[in-house]
Amino acid sequence: MCAAPGGNSVAAMTNETRTAVVTGASAGLGLALAERLAADGWHLILTARGEARLKEAADRLGAAYLAGDLAYDPEHRERLIALADGRIDLLVNNASTLGELPLPTLADADLSRLPEVFELNMRAPLHLAQLALPALRERGGAVVNITSDAATGPYATWGVYGASKAALDQLSNVLAAEEPGVRVWAVDPGEMRTQMLADAVGEADAAEAGDPADAAAAIVRLVEARPESGRYEADKFQEGTRE
Repeated sequence: MCAAPGGNSVAAMTNETRTAVVTGASAGLGLALAERLAADGWHLILTARGEARLKEAADRLGAAYLAGDLAYDPEHRERLIALADGRIDLLVNNASTLGELPLPTLADADLSRLPEVFELNMRAPLHLAQLALPALRERGGAVVNITSDAATGPYATWGVYGASKAALDQLSNVLAAEEPGVRVWAVDPGEMRTQMLADAVGEADAAEAGDPADAAAAIVRLVEARPESGRYEADKFQEGTRE
């Protein structure tokens, strides 16, 4: 179900309200990003699987929303981008999955579970980018692909998830090379107190991680700074770390 909302991009230069599409927006980093962008005056289009929490967030933030399965429903992706009516300044590919839990070693990984990880963590972001590109090109927009240090570090039991994020990193690299008029950033937000991290490492260890709101603020700061396309760590854009 969907609901209507209660260098610089073209929209920023014309003082037009900027539009951001944010996936995985009902909890964790996605919700924190939506809250920060809404506070900065962005028009939001949000998606997540569970409608109840998504609707609550969208109603509170005055955002449009569309609940559905990004991984296996290409029509949902099409409907989501269509909600923007050709006006997209920012696409945030935040939704992702760990896959098999507890996280297995590669020796024990259930290969039948790999498709679900790569569908959501890599294929869906690429499809959304394809759908959004006409608007992003026209408006000088940007793509934020949320990645992870698991994409580059040899962390035991994180191999499948890390491989999916490494694939997303490379898609970001190539998309940036092919679309010089669009900024494409792969952003590592760092460890955050989210349910996903708790599912992976346990509640106690996850409680020691950073606040998703801090990572969200850093990512929005990156968006506003509009650096060259590339891979960035969010903490490099924490308040006071860059001019």
